[in-house]
Amino acid sequence: MAVSAFTHSDDHPAPVRDTDGEFQIVQIVVRDNNVDQALKALKKKMQREGVFREMKARTAFEKPSEAKARRKAEAVRRARKLARKRAQREGLIPKA
Repeated sequence: MAVSAFTHSDDHPAPVRDTDGEFQIVQIVVRDNNVDQALKALKKKMQREGVFREMKARTAFEKPSEAKARRKAEAVRRARKLARKRAQREGLIPKA
């Protein structure tokens, strides 16, 4: 679902990019006028969606060699995490 540009106000939720590059709507409900809790939930959702990472990546040009090194480091991190999870499931190391 693509969303055209619109002004951000209290009536409209903030748009967040989907994995397809399209926008998806994020809604956060404020309960009992607890704005701090709603803001925390919004930040958590944006973190999970990768919005902060994308904003950081778009602030400056990343050289192809830097991008390659970053992607390789991310792959190593994912592989280590997967190996750690697998070892925990098999009981080789205790769960944290």
